[in-house]
Amino acid sequence: MLSDLSAGAGSAPKESRSLYCLITIALLSLLLLILSFSSNSSLRFFVSRPVSSAPKLLLLDSSLSPPPSLAYLISGSNGDINRVIRLLSAVYHPKNHYLLHLDLTATNKQREQLALAVQSVPIYRAKRNVDVIGKADFADPRGSAALAATLHGASILLRLAPNWDWFINLSAKDYPLVTQDDLLHVLSFLPRALNFVQHTSNFTLRESRRVRLINVDPGFYLSERSDMFYATQTRDLPNFYKLFTGSSYVILSRKFVEFCILGIDNLPRILLMYYANTPSAHLNYFHTVLCNSPKFNNTTVNHNMQFVSWDDPPKRDPRTLGLKDLKAMLESGAAFGTQFPENDPALDLIDQELLNRSLGRVVPGGWCLGGDDDQCTQWGDADVLRPGPGAKRLAKSVVQLFSNGTQRSNHCIFE
Repeated sequence: MLSDLSAGAGSAPKESRSLYCLITIALLSLLLLILSFSSNSSLRFFVSRPVSSAPKLLLLDSSLSPPPSLAYLISGSNGDINRVIRLLSAVYHPKNHYLLHLDLTATNKQREQLALAVQSVPIYRAKRNVDVIGKADFADPRGSAALAATLHGASILLRLAPNWDWFINLSAKDYPLVTQDDLLHVLSFLPRALNFVQHTSNFTLRESRRVRLINVDPGFYLSERSDMFYATQTRDLPNFYKLFTGSSYVILSRKFVEFCILGIDNLPRILLMYYANTPSAHLNYFHTVLCNSPKFNNTTVNHNMQFVSWDDPPKRDPRTLGLKDLKAMLESGAAFGTQFPENDPALDLIDQELLNRSLGRVVPGGWCLGGDDDQCTQWGDADVLRPGPGAKRLAKSVVQLFSNGTQRSNHCIFE
């Protein structure tokens, strides 16, 4: 068809010229759509094809960049040492950076034990990419201390590691559903300016009441956890910016984390002051900053790659996950699941079937060159990835996010 149009360009009938213009406009529109996604990043992007099997990610250029690097903040409380160590082993990769935090409900002895456990693992000691916070914070989700702990951890990671691309916060109750090779492989095809934050401006009645409350979080000035102090008065919602809420689990780009931490703009500081005395500020802060910033509101993806199961009707916290939820986890294509009980049989099955992780070992990847008992005893190039079935599940869910304009129609929804 295109050859016929070009051959008879001088004498083509009106219908042919109209069709040619229509095709040209369609191609230009597609190009503008792609550029609008990648304007903040020089990295490659992907397009999806309508296939019935696993989707394929197609590069728009032939250059190959190194896989991205992730910065993890893994938080726990009193008695969570073993859970934090297990989670670290399940998400470890030499390219990434890890900061472990036991809040003030844990003793200093527990933090020392955690640091010694990290030093006892040869790969952690050799790569020097795992650190433990010595001066802990409170992380009570009822106040703003949890947000402060997250911002503190993110600022430390900015100082410790200058080359990571995304920040991910996990709790001791979370666990991966894909290997790091799977996750890094899929993220390699995405612009590194994207921010994965589940958010909405459609507040429920309870959420609307919560954000109007004024409270004082004693975690900022007391050495022991105590109840919140609430003012008798409430405040009106702001007029100069729109409030958003969502999940506390986020995947944030380095540029956006720097935007929030380094204070290069007034918006993060203004919203931080607003949420400083708001209950559960960690459910609102990043979401509101993202969607009210002209620089970043077109980088949001309304999904955080996490599987959550809620009761019906939904309660304040998600319900715990178990073996009965494994099928739904796999079908979701999520990278992580949340609210696992400690030492649950589901975690053992995930290690065995999804991560190929042996007891007390890290998840093997393309950087592992073999060994007698542990195939990661010898180390190779960390840029070599060996994605498996988890990459296909995750890629399928990501493609669905970006297909048919879903991502553009679902980010920063003002309702």
